[in-house]
Amino acid sequence: MSRRRAQFLVACCILLCGWAARPALPAQQSTTPAPPATTAPGPQDVTSPRFSYGGNASQIPAVFLRDLIFVPVRLNGGKPVLFELDSAAEKCAVDRKVAGDTASNALRYAVLALPGVQLPFVTLPVITREDFAQQVGQGYQGTLGRDFFDRVVVEIDYHRQTAQLYDPSVFTYSGQGKSFPLTFAGPVPLIRAKFEVSGHRSRTEDFALDTALDAGVIFYRGFTDSAKISAAHFKSEPASYPEVDGGAKLFLGRLKSFQMGPYELEDIVGDFTQEKTKAGADKNIAGAIGSNLLRRFTVIFDFPHQRVILEPNVQLNHDTDEDMSGLSIIAKGPNLKVFEVVAVQPGTPAAKAGIAPGDVIAGIGDEAAADLTLSAVRDLFRQVGYEYKVLIDRKGETITASLQMRRRI
Repeated sequence: MSRRRAQFLVACCILLCGWAARPALPAQQSTTPAPPATTAPGPQDVTSPRFSYGGNASQIPAVFLRDLIFVPVRLNGGKPVLFELDSAAEKCAVDRKVAGDTASNALRYAVLALPGVQLPFVTLPVITREDFAQQVGQGYQGTLGRDFFDRVVVEIDYHRQTAQLYDPSVFTYSGQGKSFPLTFAGPVPLIRAKFEVSGHRSRTEDFALDTALDAGVIFYRGFTDSAKISAAHFKSEPASYPEVDGGAKLFLGRLKSFQMGPYELEDIVGDFTQEKTKAGADKNIAGAIGSNLLRRFTVIFDFPHQRVILEPNVQLNHDTDEDMSGLSIIAKGPNLKVFEVVAVQPGTPAAKAGIAPGDVIAGIGDEAAADLTLSAVRDLFRQVGYEYKVLIDRKGETITASLQMRRRI
């Protein structure tokens, strides 16, 4: 069993076998309080979060699946399940099965209890996300969205893989990070960033902050068309990832620079969408910053005061590579252990090895598919310089392929 899978299973067992609320942590102290909120609370914000033991902070035992964040939540006192932390989602929501297979599209007067804090909701949407498990490798159980972020300050330490919540009415900050003002396009938080691609002058544009996006920086088709940015201006490679816009066509290109305030990253990979998806329809929003870039920081989402604070960690200047195999893979089957190839990019190691859509990955190296997770498989194919013997099940026939990982861009 892989080390990553063992750590993930142990963490899930600890969380889902029952957690006890921890004593609240003291709020960070500073001589400068948070700026006053500039917008009126929404209809579900009239009930403040209820922190345990009379405190104003709580540490959350989060589970990180690659860089996506899941936290344990009890719905109306039920068993703990894992909700995804999604800074760009319009509302919190719960899976229909978790809600009890109710025929209604919403629960009335629901309470979401996290370790150390409870959040009441007048209404809580009930939804079904059928593709989530295949794309992420983790069954969908719920979302913590905008009406969660509006009521607490959320601190995510990507390096230590921890999360903390604070009462915004008393939260102060005393660290060395940089505070950025946020604006919003509907429910989506926007931050200004400066970037430069070959053949173009540098630009400063709005980018969405999306903790549920398993990518670094993605550029929307509406914006790139408007700005006349195309693959003709720099070296690029085609790509598609099931977890990014449901497998929409992309091309990959390296940015000369990408800068948020004092933090400048050079030569990082950008994902450029080739389809005009709903998320990328607004040409005034350049794209989105996802978890694969946010992991370079401790990120403090302070929506109540319309700001985000970034503290760089040791990963700030680490190179981040995209998939090197050329494979797009989803997870299927009762335990999400059937890793099916849904696309193969031309000219890549996978294409040269003869792997084709519809093939199933039965093992990588000495590890059987049963001992892997979807995220572990994807991580292996992001390791530059490695060569893997991959067992392929093709309609009952076992084939061995050799994949030499190399940078594609």
